[in-house]
Parts: sequence; C-alpha cells; structure tokens
Amino acid sequence: MSSAEEITDGSDLLNCILTSRHLDYYWYSRIPVSQNPAPLPQIRFTPQSLAPLTPAAGGAAQPMGIPAASVAARTAVGAALAAVIAARAVRRRSLDGSGGAAGFVVMAIHLACGYRYGALVLAFFFTSSKATKIGADRKRRIEDDFKEGGQRNWIQVLANSLIATILVIILATMTGGQDQCLDSHESKVITGIIGGIIGHYCCCNGDTWSSELGVLSDEQPRLITTLKPVRKGTNGGVTLQGLLAATAGGLIIGLTFVFVGLLTVECSFDVALRQLLVIPISATAGLLGSLIDSVLGATLQFSGYCSVRKKVVSKRGPTVTKISGMTILDNDAVNAVSVLLTTAVTAYACIRIF
Repeated sequence: MSSAEEITDGSDLLNCILTSRHLDYYWYSRIPVSQNPAPLPQIRFTPQSLAPLTPAAGGAAQPMGIPAASVAARTAVGAALAAVIAARAVRRRSLDGSGGAAGFVVMAIHLACGYRYGALVLAFFFTSSKATKIGADRKRRIEDDFKEGGQRNWIQVLANSLIATILVIILATMTGGQDQCLDSHESKVITGIIGGIIGHYCCCNGDTWSSELGVLSDEQPRLITTLKPVRKGTNGGVTLQGLLAATAGGLIIGLTFVFVGLLTVECSFDVALRQLLVIPISATAGLLGSLIDSVLGATLQFSGYCSVRKKVVSKRGPTVTKISGMTILDNDAVNAVSVLLTTAVTAYACIRIF
C-alpha cells in the first residue's frame, strides 16, 4: 500500500493526528505533492489544546474535569473525615460547639475541592492545636483570654479559613475539580488562586505558632513598632523564638502542599520541579503573616496592664494602664486582615515566580 493510500479521508488523518503526539505533519510529508497541491498547515496538538474539551450531548464541548463519580466519592470521604475530626476537636476542647460546626463545613469543602487543600487545612488545624496546648500552665498565668485547649468558636474558625474556603470553591469551579500545578504559562488566574490559598494557611499557621510558642520564650518581648521591651502577652510584642516559630509554621504548610501534590497531581517534569519553590515561599509567607499581624496588633489593637489581675488585657478599664495600640480592631479582626494581606501578596508572588 502506498503512502497516499494509507490516509484515505479526513477521519483517518484525524486519527493519525490524535495518536501521534510527536509528529508535526502526521504523514503528510510522505504523500506526493502532486496529489495535494494545496499545502496543509502545520498542526501541533498539546495538552493545553486537547485537555479543556470533551464531547458532550448534542456534539457540544464543555470544560473537562474529573469524573462526577470521583468528585462525589471525594466529597463523601471528605464529609466523613471532617465529621470525625470536628467531633474529636470538640471532645478535646480544641473547638467549642459552634467552632466544631464551622470546622466541619470548612474541612468538608476543602477535601471535596481537592486533596491538597484538604491536607493544608488539616495540617494547620492539627499543628496549631498542638502548639496551643504546649505550656498551658504558663500561658494560663500570662494570657487574659486563656481557654483550656483553645476552645475556638465559629468566629475564630472563619477568621482563619473563610478566605481560603471561598478561593477553593472558585478554583474547583474553574477547573472542574481537577487539581493543577502552579504554572502561570497555563493560567495566571489559577496560579494566583492556588498561591493565595497557600499564603492564607502559611499566615494562619505561622501566626498561631508564633503566638503560642513565642510567649514561652525566656527573652522579653519587644514591641515591633518601637522595639521597646514590653510585657509578655502584649499585642505586637515579638521575640526571636516567636519569629522562628512563624517561619517554621509556614514551612510546614509548604512541605505539606508539595508532598501531597507529588502523590495526587500530574504535571511535566520541569513544572513539577518548580513546585519545590513553594517551600521557601511558604516559610517567607509564614514570617510575613506574623509580622503583619504584629504591626496591626501594636497599632490598632489595645493592650494594657491590669493592676488587679496582674495581666495584660485587651480592654480599657479603671485599673488598666495602656501599653500600646488603639481600640479599633479586636484579635479576630487583626487575624482576618493579616490573612487577607498575606493571601494577596503570596498570590502575586506565585504568579511572578511560576
């Protein structure tokens, strides 16, 4: 059979094109020119051009995602796991009842939208809960609002997860539930959203580690805006131990993202190799988030020393002497603003770096 006879019609040519990824002309160079006076244009099919489309009813095309059954299974597994973890957290007093309900919803949504994002929220929850319980006796003597185990309510849960929850829902809607690598050449928007989610949890984890472990440092804190020594528990007071803890908290998030991504996300070798940059970015984001939180706490959140309770408090009173800050933001608002800013900065950085 001659070369010209090997490709007899358009359907055969299309089949050759779709099954020959490394050929540019797909047998065309073997066909005598006389039989094809009009040259065919060069066609190159890439994953970018083929992946977004799949046949739909009536011959239409629709965005490709993962099969609906896989999404349903992931959602069911996520809901079951979230229920177990939330119930355990309430039982161990890491969350109160309202916090447990909010935590269940947040964890279920993250796990349903992607295993990497579920892993991030779980890494934040478990490591920050552990950090909260370290040195509980010393914290009880220092902190005005100390609660055994943490007992975070729904407001505190959402202050540390609402922005990321919105982002993972948007991301899952755009990608059809199919997780993707950080790659601005493919999509700057998707890369920015993923980077924002990473930065969000780096800030949350870094700030929690800094607050919970920094207060246990033997060195006296210094107010971040003036570097003057202040009492332990003062909003905006920093120590070297606290700053290192913030960096480590962000680092944990980055390592979690990269490790789970290696197991669950497919991308080309060079793109996969660049994902390792998430690790130093995350460490930096953890430190940045803690610094932003400290600046906001030192300027917009009130701190004073109560001569009766012998503790630093966050509310004014006749027995309270002001240390720093204005009564504009409370602790939850400071957390929310610092998370928002760190999310935006990390999203932009990932777009530029990847």
